[in-house]
Amino acid sequence: MAWALKLPLTDEVIESGLVQDFDASLSGIGQELGAGAYSMSDVLALPIFKQEESNLPPDSENKILPFQYVLCAATSPAIKLHDETLTYLNQGQSYEIRMLDNRKMGELPEITGKMVKSIIRVVFHDRRLQYTEHQQLEGWRWNRPGDRILDLDIPMSVGMVDPRANPTQLNTVEFLWDPSKRTSVFIQVHCISTEFTMRKHGGEKGVPFRIQIDTFKENDGGEYTEHLHSASCQVKVFKPKGADRKQKTDREKMEKRAPQEKEKYQPSYETTILTECSPWPEVTYVNNSPSPGFNSSHNSFPVAEGNGSPSHQPEPVVQVADNLLPTATPQDAQQWLHRNRFSPFCRLFTNFSGADLLKLTREDVIQICGPADGIRLFNALKGRVVRPRLTVYVCQESQQAREQQQKHENGDTASNTFFVYHAIYLEDLTAVELTEKIAQLFNISPRQISQIFKQGPTGIHVLVSDEMIQNFQDEVCFVLDTMKAETNDGYHIILK
Repeated sequence: MAWALKLPLTDEVIESGLVQDFDASLSGIGQELGAGAYSMSDVLALPIFKQEESNLPPDSENKILPFQYVLCAATSPAIKLHDETLTYLNQGQSYEIRMLDNRKMGELPEITGKMVKSIIRVVFHDRRLQYTEHQQLEGWRWNRPGDRILDLDIPMSVGMVDPRANPTQLNTVEFLWDPSKRTSVFIQVHCISTEFTMRKHGGEKGVPFRIQIDTFKENDGGEYTEHLHSASCQVKVFKPKGADRKQKTDREKMEKRAPQEKEKYQPSYETTILTECSPWPEVTYVNNSPSPGFNSSHNSFPVAEGNGSPSHQPEPVVQVADNLLPTATPQDAQQWLHRNRFSPFCRLFTNFSGADLLKLTREDVIQICGPADGIRLFNALKGRVVRPRLTVYVCQESQQAREQQQKHENGDTASNTFFVYHAIYLEDLTAVELTEKIAQLFNISPRQISQIFKQGPTGIHVLVSDEMIQNFQDEVCFVLDTMKAETNDGYHIILK
């Protein structure tokens, strides 16, 4: 379904934008093919965030793009003709991005009447910062705890469905939208360009960012993983009102130039048209795993518990160790990183097998991932288990009595008898936690345990409290006895 651009854009603006994009696509042709155009290090370090014509399909100039994204912010007039446009934004200000259906009649019929998913992200434009993206974002997170780099202004947005923001991806938001309906999303960028400069003494030239939008359609499995279109634009973000002042300064500088000099620069367009680029390479962004929504509420999931009868006994929880094996393939290693909350580093370790990761030293991992995540990854690779705060050994009194009786019947002396104890590991040091662990040991529901008592002096029964557990000695031993509760069908547990 093709529909016209129902926007307050003049024909001159749209036409000038198209001419600008065509001129930009021709820039550099014949210049990059000369001898010595690229060194080997440049070839190996091609940017993944910056738009590159060489990454696009060969027939891209003849292809009608299915979508068009328009950022409602003026471009700078101080940009040369064949350079990419640059748009100035104010920190925290809401800017509209119009999501336009640009398909011809009958094109992509499989998405007609269906939703598509778009992911908007703010990334670095400079190659130097692209290589240290994770460290840069982690540093920003430490300096601005609780803040996000990119947000959606939901009340102002139109046609957007199911907006989501992953708390671990501060620079990314995603949503669903219907191409046949009017859709405008408003974004807010909260970081400023000078926060990522090498020197921060004031007056530095801020680094440019890229706003990139990737759109996906639904596959047969109901996941939005089939790529449709990607586009991006270059922006700089200033403190509030700073973008307006910078735009005014650029305009005044251009007015002072000679007419022949002005011809070398682009005019300032009222809006910024995002130009086609390669899709974002990080596969973790395009999966269909649930991420926290903006308006999501905390849901509690009740645990099904049995009534203690043999047919309704709950299954004990089995803790499966997820250790990375040296025989793991690179694909297995990627899945292990995902399962253990190391998704941001999957791209760095794309070709690493299990043996490659396990050979890394502590210093290597810290240098690659930073101190916090590096230590966490190193401990996970080595399979280090955190020691529990309190260990308690327990033995059932009925089992102890049976074993003693069996020993005597066989003529064994009491000195040769031994009893099997079970270890209970406590982290919270609460009576509730002890109740749950004992219930798991007996393979019953925690609700069937009414109270837990400790046998004190002269045989008195003392109610076990959180404070009492916190004063238990580590590796203390108890014999468990059960007593029928008077008020219900539960049991009292006595620690002897």
